[in-house]
Parts: sequence; C-alpha cells; structure tokens
Amino acid sequence: MIYRSLPRRFLFVFLLAVAVASNAGAADKRHITEKDLFDFVWIGDAQVSPDGARVAFVRVTVNDKKEGYNTSIWTVPTAGNEAPHRLTTGERDSAPRWSPDGKYLCFTRTTEKDGKPEPPQLFMLSMAGGDAFGFTSLPKGAGDPKWSPDGKLIVFASSTNPEDLEKQEKKKRKEEELKRLPATAASPSPAKEADKKGADDPAKKAEAESDRESDVQVVTRAVYRSNNEGFLDFKRPQHFWVVQAPRNADEKVQPKQLTTGRFDEDSAIWSKDSTQIYFTTLRNDEPYYDLQKTELYSISANGGEPVKLTTIEMGINAMALSPDGKQIAFTASVEQPVNSYTQPDLWVLDLAKDAKPRNLTANFDWDVGSSVFGDNGSPRGGGGNAPIWTPDGKGIVENFAKEGQTNLGLFDVASGAMTEITKGDHAITRFRAAPDTSKLVYHLSTPTRLGDLFWLDRVSGEARQLTRSNDELFGQLNLTEPEEIRYKSFDGKTIQAWLQKPPGFDPAKKYPLILNIHGGPHAAYGFIFSHEFQWMAAKGYVVLYPNPRGSTSYGQEFGNVIQYNYPGDDYKDLMIGVDETIKRGFIDAKKLGVTGGSGGGLLTNWTVGHTDRFAAAVSQRDIASWTDWWYTADFTLFQPRWFKAPPFEDPEDFKARSPITYIKEVKTPMMFILGETDSRTPPGAGGEQMFRALKFRKIPTVMIKFLNETHELSRAGQPWHRIERLQHLVGWFDRWLMGMAKPEYDVAPSEVPVKPSAAPKKPGS
Repeated sequence: MIYRSLPRRFLFVFLLAVAVASNAGAADKRHITEKDLFDFVWIGDAQVSPDGARVAFVRVTVNDKKEGYNTSIWTVPTAGNEAPHRLTTGERDSAPRWSPDGKYLCFTRTTEKDGKPEPPQLFMLSMAGGDAFGFTSLPKGAGDPKWSPDGKLIVFASSTNPEDLEKQEKKKRKEEELKRLPATAASPSPAKEADKKGADDPAKKAEAESDRESDVQVVTRAVYRSNNEGFLDFKRPQHFWVVQAPRNADEKVQPKQLTTGRFDEDSAIWSKDSTQIYFTTLRNDEPYYDLQKTELYSISANGGEPVKLTTIEMGINAMALSPDGKQIAFTASVEQPVNSYTQPDLWVLDLAKDAKPRNLTANFDWDVGSSVFGDNGSPRGGGGNAPIWTPDGKGIVENFAKEGQTNLGLFDVASGAMTEITKGDHAITRFRAAPDTSKLVYHLSTPTRLGDLFWLDRVSGEARQLTRSNDELFGQLNLTEPEEIRYKSFDGKTIQAWLQKPPGFDPAKKYPLILNIHGGPHAAYGFIFSHEFQWMAAKGYVVLYPNPRGSTSYGQEFGNVIQYNYPGDDYKDLMIGVDETIKRGFIDAKKLGVTGGSGGGLLTNWTVGHTDRFAAAVSQRDIASWTDWWYTADFTLFQPRWFKAPPFEDPEDFKARSPITYIKEVKTPMMFILGETDSRTPPGAGGEQMFRALKFRKIPTVMIKFLNETHELSRAGQPWHRIERLQHLVGWFDRWLMGMAKPEYDVAPSEVPVKPSAAPKKPGS
C-alpha cells in the first residue's frame, strides 16, 4: 500500500487531503429523488454471439409519456473496447436470439395499429446490415423464438387457434374484395359503401354477430385468472410452431403449428441434430387438486404425434440439454413432504423413457437457481436463466442465493460439489455463456448499482464491465452503502438485516426509523439496488430491512420454520431488529414507521394489531383476512402448504392468523396502497377491510387506489404510478413522523382564513 512508504507526518496530511476531497465530491452531488426513476436504464435478456465476440441485450427505458416502457435491442463487444450501440429501431423490441452462425438476430417486435399495441411478431435482422423485417403475422402473436442447431428452423410459441386463423383469412378475403370494387373520386370509399350496404343485409348482420367474440367469462376452473395477465383464455392454450428461418424480406415463409390440444406447453429445446423438440406440459385440466408435476414430451420438427418421455413429480424451471444430447438439467423443488417453503435444487434427467431425475444438490443448503430481490429488476424484457453445461458435460453453471448474496457456482455433475465462480456482496440475477462456457456474461446489481453487464473469463478470473448504463445519472447522486447487521432473535436464531442511513449520517443525531418488511413470505432482501430504500434515506430516514425467519437464502430449515405459524415468530424477529437498532443510539424511538408489501403488507397489518410502538404504518398490497384471501386470490391453496385445512374446516386457525381479527387493538395511523386489479392479494381481502374498520373506529387512515395496476405496481407498474406510490409512501411518514402538513390526507381541506380588506384605522386603535 502507498501508506507504508510515507512518513507519519506526511501520512496525516495525505489522509486529510483525501477526506477533504471526498467530502468535496459528496458536496457536489445531490440526493436521489423519486423522479430519478424516469431516467433509469434497465438491462435484460443478454445473449452471447456464437463466436463470443458480442453480447446482444434488451435496453429498457421509460417512454416519453411516462406511462410505459420502451424496449430496444443493443449490442456491445465483449472486448470492452467500445460503448454499446443500438441494433433495432422499434420501441417494443425484445427476446434477441442469435442464429447459430452469428449472421442473424431473431427477435420479437410489438407494433401499434390505430394507437393500440398489436400482438408481438417475429422479426429478423441481418448482422451484415439492412432493416429488420417481420416474418410472422399470427393473430395472437409469436414469442420465445429458438433456433435449431443447424440454423434452418425456428421454434416459437403462440396461442393462436384455428378460429383466429379463419377470422384472419376471412378479413383478408374481404379486404381483397373491397380493393376490386370500382370507385370514383366523387363517391364514398368502396369500403364505406360496402359497410353501409351490409348494415341493412340480414345475412351480413348474422355474419357480423358470428364474428363477435363474447367477453362474458364462463368460469369452470378454480384458477381462472393470473396476476398481471387478467382472465386466462382456455380457448387459446400456448402451443409450439416452427418456421423456416428467412434470410431476407423477399423470402416468404409460412409458420406451421406443431402441437395441438387444450393444454399449454412450455420450455421448448432442440435436440442436437435439429430433428426433435423437447417440451414440458401437464395434461391435467385441474392440477390444483394434486401436487405439482411436469410431463416431458418430444416431437419431430416435421410434426406428428408428440411422445411422452416421463413424468417429473415436481414443477420445473427452464431446461438445458447436455452436450451429448442425452440429459437435461433444470432447477426444481421437491413436492414431498408438503412444505410452505422447499429449497430449489439442481437436477439432471436422462432422456431415456420413464427415467427419474437425480438431485445434484440435496446436500447443498442454499437456493439454487434463485436470487435476492430489489425493486428495480428490468420491468420489461428481462429474460430468464437456464442451467449452463460445460462442453465436457461434467459441470453445470447456476446461480445461487446465500445470506443476502447471489453468486455463480460450478456444480459437478457426478458429485454435486460446488466450486464458486464469483464471490461478493452483490446479486447476479441473469447469466449466459459463450459456447465453450469458458466465458460468461452476467447482470450484476449492488445496493448502489442498478445493474450492468460484466464479462467473466472463468480461467483467469478476470471480470470486465461491458455496460455503464446509469453511470452518468448515478455519478450525480449521493448514494450510500447500507450497513449490514446481524442479531440474535428470541430463540437464538441469527437474523441478517441492513440499515440504509441518510447521506451525511451523523451518529450523534436522532433519526426517524422505517421498518421495511419484504413479502413472499419466502423471498429475501440482500445486496441489490433498492430505489425505495435509497430515497427514504435521502429524505432523512434510517431504513431497517431485515430477513426474518421464512426468508430464503438461509437454508431449508430457516425458510420453512414458519409453516402453519405465519405470521408469528417472524414478527418477533422484526421487533427485536427494531430494538437492536434503537440500542445504537441514533434512532428517535417516538418516530418509528413500518411498511411492507404483499406478505410484508400482511405483517404490517399484524404488527400494528400487536403493538402501538409505531407512529405510522403504510400497508401495501396486503392481506387482512386469510379466509377472504383463500376464496378470492388468483391461485389456490388447495394443498396444506400454509394452512393444514381450508377455512371452512378450520376457521379458527384462519381467524387467529388474520390481522383483521385484531383490528380493535390498532391505534396506529395507517395508509393502504392498493392496485385496483391486483388478484394476487385482492384489495377486498386486504386494505379495503382494514380501511373501513379503521374509519369506523375513527383512527386516522387513508387508502390510495392505483387504477389498472396489479400486484406488480412497485416493480413494473406504470412509471408515473411508481413515482406516486413512493410519494404517498413517504408522504404518510412525513405527516406522522416528521410533522409535515399533508392536507391531501385530510378528510376536508383546512379552511384558509380570509384576509380582511385594508380599512382606515379607528382612532385609538
């Protein structure tokens, strides 16, 4: 170190100069604001070219109207000698996929018609130059493209059904007929004339009525809607199609449907010789009555009947084919015993008929194929992960979550032993590899870095940063690293947590504290960027965000210990965390706030029903009544994962664990932030109940409803709504912890006294 070569007196001067320079640099910066989100750049779905020289990725930004997101495809050399540059011109381009020879890039593009987005279609871009061109036009769109190893075909997914194709063909014929009708400049357009004539024609009326698709939902299944998707369309299951890969816009190709039937199919992968496609499905109309299963099929690329290879007694994630084409790898959680939380493992399965998977990580007590989470993953076009085989088939690369970190490991296929590829206090949420897997590209986030791409040489261990998407913005911001703390809970369990402190933090001062509780409940905070925590700190709050029992990344026992006891002892973990923070001396114990979303909203409701130590609470996307949630959520709880029996068989258990049961104990002023179309935690089973009850009891309360927003409001909602959510969230604490005037939360605005007009003073006044 340079310090050792300096005499002591010079060392003091040197350190003083460094400190002054550091403080000057901080003084030049500003605090982060809620609206900085408008300028964030997110990166998703990185794909390495076959020669390993370039990475294509999706770049996501807030659109001009700030009510949505634009996605475009960019590329960056892995040599790190050039800045990224844009490849595609569309505003909704995603899913870049290199051809095996690296000469073409297939991707999906969504266009608009009459101001409304059309279903996405497949487009092709030549790396030699020229404009991208579309080559599918299916009524319900096309997605998830995958090239055959020989580069001749592309398999993709679509929910288009025969009726859709028939209507599309009928519309084309009608348009062709209208084009052939004679027209004069003085007469109305042929189309309008034809429509006018058709309006009085009974046959035309009947045809129009037959073309109309009813929007009435006839519900016969317990699961009939999905958060962020709305009502499920059982008339249009997702099937696989193949199309010849065109090389130019003049080469017209016709997609061919490969699979049919009433069941969705997923996770298509090609055989090494390009003759077969493997995929997953579950041919069960009502799978919620059973434990999760996955059926593995293969089908010829030329079509024909699919062949069932085996049934896997688990729900599995993305598959990867071994180099010899004889095995697949995937991550999944065992279904027996039935737990609230079961740690995901890495599995290998022989493709022989009726083979059973082998668990490589049964003795590895961390979450394989999982990550900690923040509030700024890519809101669109993020892509996913799949295991990566080494060329010799002896190792598999996967990420894993451990004590708030997410890193990459190499797992031995024979023994399951793991060798760390990366280390550090960060989160590697996405990763891909060059064909020989000696080099990897990964997406890395830290508490002060939103997320960038890095290129890693596994042999030398050298990592090179490829993108600096937010450096210009973040270089202006005075972001602070959180302090990691660990404390013992009531039964000796160690709880990991973090303290996000305000910029310029002074331990001699007293600060208000916000306890921020994560949802899940089986999820984890960690070393990853959170705009919300940074902004709360910038507003003058210390933010405590713990991983109580039930959190992931701490082993199977720690995660599942809350089964049939949620909420419960996790609440104790949280309160002890608050106590430990107050002991440090810089917290004003009279200015405590608590908030959380989803499961964190449930625990927020539970907290204020069991203590009045908090001066204010904000419950987001919450649960108030487990019974009402059981009956109305978008997924079923028909298996004994969280409760031993349904509410009509064990009503007392549901009642005892429902925050609404303790509503008479609540004295804390509460805000509820809800998504109007949230079906994961329906408002009627959560905040709406709490709000109405507190209004009856005349406890200060307000409800913030976000129209057309789902459970994903805080992570992928409309940008303006995400900003307003943050404003209300902190605004409520500003009102009750900081004493700021917030008339928008009053039932009626305070009357402003009318200034009397100037008048002559009376004598003696």
